[in-house]
Amino acid sequence: MGGCFSVSLPCDQVVSQFSQLLCVRGSYIHNLSENLASLEKAMGVLQGRQYDVIRRLEREEFTGRQQRLSQVQVWLTSVLLIQNQFDDLLRSKEVELQRLCLCGFCSKDLKLSYRYGKKVNMMLREVESLSSRGFFDVVAEATPFAEVDEIPFQPTIVGQKIMLEKAWNRLMEDGSGILGLYGMGGVGKTTLLTKINNKFSKIGDRFDVVIWVVVSRSSTVRKIQRDIAEKVGLGGMEWGEKNDNQIAVDIHNVLRRRKFVLLLDDIWEKVNLKAVGVPYPSKDNGCKVAFTTRSRDVCGRMGVDDPMEVSCLQPEESWDLFQMTVGKNTLGSHPDIPGLARKVARKCRGLPLALNVIGEAMACKRTVHEWSHAIYVLTSSATDFSGMEDEILHVLKYSSDNLNGELMKSCSLYCSLFPEDYLIDKEGWVDYGICEGFINEKEGRERTLNQGYEIIGTLVRACLLMEEERNKSNVKMHDVVREMALWISSDLGKQKEKCIVRAGVGLCEVPKVKDWNTVRKMSLMNNEIEEIFDSHKCAALTTLFLQKNDMVKISAEFFRCMPHLVVLDLSENHSLNELPEEISELVSLRYFNLSYTCIHQLPVGLWTLKKLIHLNLEHMSSLGSILGISNLWNLRTLGLRDSRLLLDMSLVKELQLLEHLEVVTLDISSSLVAEPLLCSHRLVECIKEVDIKYLKEEAVRVLTLPTMGNLRRLGIKMCGMREIKIESTTSSSSRNISPTTPFFSNLSSVFIAKCHGLKDLTWLLFAPNLTFLEVGFSKEVEDIISEEKADEHSSATIVPFRKLETLHLLELRGLKRIYAKTLPFPCLKVIHVQKCEKLRKLPLDSKSGITGEELIIYYGEREWIERVEWEDQATKLRFLPSSRWRWIETQ
Repeated sequence: MGGCFSVSLPCDQVVSQFSQLLCVRGSYIHNLSENLASLEKAMGVLQGRQYDVIRRLEREEFTGRQQRLSQVQVWLTSVLLIQNQFDDLLRSKEVELQRLCLCGFCSKDLKLSYRYGKKVNMMLREVESLSSRGFFDVVAEATPFAEVDEIPFQPTIVGQKIMLEKAWNRLMEDGSGILGLYGMGGVGKTTLLTKINNKFSKIGDRFDVVIWVVVSRSSTVRKIQRDIAEKVGLGGMEWGEKNDNQIAVDIHNVLRRRKFVLLLDDIWEKVNLKAVGVPYPSKDNGCKVAFTTRSRDVCGRMGVDDPMEVSCLQPEESWDLFQMTVGKNTLGSHPDIPGLARKVARKCRGLPLALNVIGEAMACKRTVHEWSHAIYVLTSSATDFSGMEDEILHVLKYSSDNLNGELMKSCSLYCSLFPEDYLIDKEGWVDYGICEGFINEKEGRERTLNQGYEIIGTLVRACLLMEEERNKSNVKMHDVVREMALWISSDLGKQKEKCIVRAGVGLCEVPKVKDWNTVRKMSLMNNEIEEIFDSHKCAALTTLFLQKNDMVKISAEFFRCMPHLVVLDLSENHSLNELPEEISELVSLRYFNLSYTCIHQLPVGLWTLKKLIHLNLEHMSSLGSILGISNLWNLRTLGLRDSRLLLDMSLVKELQLLEHLEVVTLDISSSLVAEPLLCSHRLVECIKEVDIKYLKEEAVRVLTLPTMGNLRRLGIKMCGMREIKIESTTSSSSRNISPTTPFFSNLSSVFIAKCHGLKDLTWLLFAPNLTFLEVGFSKEVEDIISEEKADEHSSATIVPFRKLETLHLLELRGLKRIYAKTLPFPCLKVIHVQKCEKLRKLPLDSKSGITGEELIIYYGEREWIERVEWEDQATKLRFLPSSRWRWIETQ
């Protein structure tokens, strides 16, 4: 039949192929045990090879500068996949082996055994193939590394160009490893550090990596480690199982191989670089660390003893920033607005944060009324200004929150009672603090002062107070920090009448208060209040500042309802001439200041205030008597200097009855009082300031001064004594006494005037800490320190005036020498010589004065400087250029 197709195969070939198929398939079953063993062995080899590759990768990638090759990663992924399949296969091993029968040549379930055996065989081949491909000459290659991440910052920041250059130069010095930048909140520290960070992007490959870490108050070592690790390519799942020490080792092993820069922004306490894992920067490794902080104390703990302060902007820089923030259109919208805008800018006191926030708030204000209102709000209650609370005060509050303990915070808030830009006398502040209970007065005066100065120092270093540059005895509070402190005092604005501060705002009367019982502190100082008639129940009031007003009269009722008043300051009310007897109602009063008032007689009720410990009656030009003061048995500090009060023996006896008295200032104007007073060891130890005046020669030919360890200021005026001696030097053994043991260890200021009988002031050898000396109008003075008398006191080992900063010599017609030899004067800043015609040579050589600083010599007569005999040419070249003519009117 057509169309048929047939195929014929040899019978033996068909049988052969079928036989081979059965053989292969049979081998999956009867060779299962051997194949499983081979698979496990091959898997072990593969895992060993995998381990070797991973170890190589860890070594290469650990520095953060190498990245694994893609082919290596593909191979590792394949190995991981086959490992999972192998584990699944192995879990069925025992079941499959038990299914075999007839000595392994057959199975109870041929189909299942066949499938399992085939998987084993195929996996064996794949494992062997993977293992053969696991040999790599190179496992990683260099990878591009982000050396510096440029950080954007506000472009309107001005006034930091010089500071940036200074900070950059100091950081990049060869010997510099660590730079500390400190300053108050909002002053621009972060901006400055940001500029430093971005500047590194312009210096090429000088550093391997620049790391930026924002620390903040709540940061932990782990958080800092995580940020550093992310930058250098460390981290991963396994880090969650490591502790801080193990992570520190990893970071250290990476960074020790790299030349790094670490920038830490906003640190609040010491960052232990070792604990983090950061190698300490040094000249040898060339690495750098820079940080910002609000506390100079933190700089010290970080090992930076000469940190850079980031200061507020200067007035013109402030105005530039404010103009840029407000914008030209707004400033040009009315001719009066620029003048008003300058007043607003001045309220910010150069603080960039305030300039920006307030400038942004005013950017859309284009009427004179709005700008005038802004000035009023910023003056009277700045916390009500838009953005002040949320964007400024909350930022600054962190500085206060970081203070240790409520005591320190209370001391900071107390400074806000004073007017804007007010210079606060440190020791005066300590007296307030003692009476308020901030400072413990039971440790003795010296320890109490040390404690107070420590608190002030802490606040200065925390940038909550600013130390006066010229006069280190004063501090002041930045106006915006002051607003922050007042805001905190009012429970963050919730109780605005808790602390009422209207100092220096031109008040003519006591402000209206809704609830006087809530008022705890009130400061109305530096105003124009003339009379107080109102009576208010002030059950919680503890502090009342009324100094520097125009007070004429205070009603008797005013003091009746202040049972807890502790501090009352009425000083510098020059027209106040009387106090009501009801002052006795102030049963809790501890501090009372009446200095610079015209009160002629103190009310008897004052002597009933048994808790009073500080009473200041200085400069009271009308005060006639204080008999009865011994009733204030708890009194510790008493100021009497430069008052009209005549110190007589009856008053001396009363003072001797004050057992707790520690500090007294007074005048001695009677020879009958001088000797017994200066012989009273206990009173002498209390004298802090004394003016000795009007003592005639016939009464006191030789003034003998006892050891006065607490004396700070001494004035001797219009006295006729011929000589001043030290008590101990009058004995027969005086020639062996050495001034190395100071008799006036705290004496810092001396004024000598119109003492025409004096020949010298050699006793000043015994005042090693003297900083200010003025001698004037004493026609017979020939030497300040007599060489002959100095030798008598075995002074070969003493160098006078080592702490002297200012020397005024006025109208000393007979003065020939200050000292016979040249002196180092290591602290001297100013010498003023006027009408001292016979003084031809100053005790200076080319090395005298403060190293690297100018010593200014003022002279009153132009011809005098031409007659000066300099030690040598080098001395003349050193001091003549800094000599300046200045005339002072004298009487």
